[in-house]
Amino acid sequence: MVILFGGLSRRIFMGGSGLNMSRRIRRTPFTDKVESYGVTGFTVVNHMLLPKSFKKSVEEDYWHLRENVQIWDVSCQRQVEILGPDAEKLVQIMTPRSISKMRIGQCLYVPLLDENAGIINDPVLLKLDKNRFWLSIADSDVLLWTKGLAYGLNLNVKILEPQVFPLAIQGPKAEDLMAYVFGEKIRSINFFNFKYFDFLGTQQLVARSGYSKQGGFEIYFNGFDLGPKLWDLIWENGKKFNISAGCPNLIERIEGGLLSYGNEFTIENNPFECNFDKFFKLDSDHNFIGKENLEKIKKGGINKKIKGVLFDGGPCPPCTKPFPVFSKKGKKIGQITSGIFNPRLEKNTGLSMIDNDFWDDGNLLDIKTFDNVLREGIVSSLPFN
Repeated sequence: MVILFGGLSRRIFMGGSGLNMSRRIRRTPFTDKVESYGVTGFTVVNHMLLPKSFKKSVEEDYWHLRENVQIWDVSCQRQVEILGPDAEKLVQIMTPRSISKMRIGQCLYVPLLDENAGIINDPVLLKLDKNRFWLSIADSDVLLWTKGLAYGLNLNVKILEPQVFPLAIQGPKAEDLMAYVFGEKIRSINFFNFKYFDFLGTQQLVARSGYSKQGGFEIYFNGFDLGPKLWDLIWENGKKFNISAGCPNLIERIEGGLLSYGNEFTIENNPFECNFDKFFKLDSDHNFIGKENLEKIKKGGINKKIKGVLFDGGPCPPCTKPFPVFSKKGKKIGQITSGIFNPRLEKNTGLSMIDNDFWDDGNLLDIKTFDNVLREGIVSSLPFN
């Protein structure tokens, strides 16, 4: 059996190319539903399927997300649970962001660093109890890193991957839909906070969060077999709000300046290059892995930084490989790692690490796309307005 990208869903396949399904690439509680609602492509994140496209074009999907509400299977956002007397100690060792004042029921964005101050991952941290945390991770094997640290430091913790499968409800009508499904209490959840709600006798964690700038919620769903019933409940109630099956939208993600681990940055990058220094203070008392090297980086300064790029030349081709970025004198100064035409801005938009001599807003540059067109661009702050 193969899941094919960009047009076909599931079929029995003998030979050829495609995504060969096995237990190493895991289905989710909602995979059957996204297939029945018109998924046309998948990718793999954290060894699990993530829908990447539906029957609508990416532009149609963009406008729908900005104006209505969508349901996304983002079960690939795996949780690394850290439980036990040393749980907070371990989490704090992993990130430069102080969590000493973090409340139960709160979420925090916490870059995780290695010994060189390279970014291991950029998860959302959820505090479930005094000695219990979830790291809701991007695409890297944080479970193994965490288990290794706990063992090497001889910490009294248990590390596991709970059977939790996030389902996102995103868009400006998300709050009204969720209130209709779970009750008015849902409106009292502040941004990056969570509460528990009943679903068929089970308690489900619901956070006001999501991988879009349009607002919405993520249901950290616990109960694999009940997944289709949850989807159906939300879908039926969502019809009055013009609900659609969707997925993280590339146009909206770039427009909002939302970075993707493995695309815009990797373990080779440090938090200063990614504009993550707003999430921590180096003069805080706590120690963390990579602190000494991060202090050296700050003292010495950085050579590049993530910026937005607006560029001309008509809708650009798919950015399947980075587009090289040049100064007006022909020097390569970066590369666009995610790029697409934005119909609202009527410009191509991209995310790029730009060398320090050229990263000021308003600087002119050139982008070479795969259609062999040299397009003039301009450096922009993020998010794009």
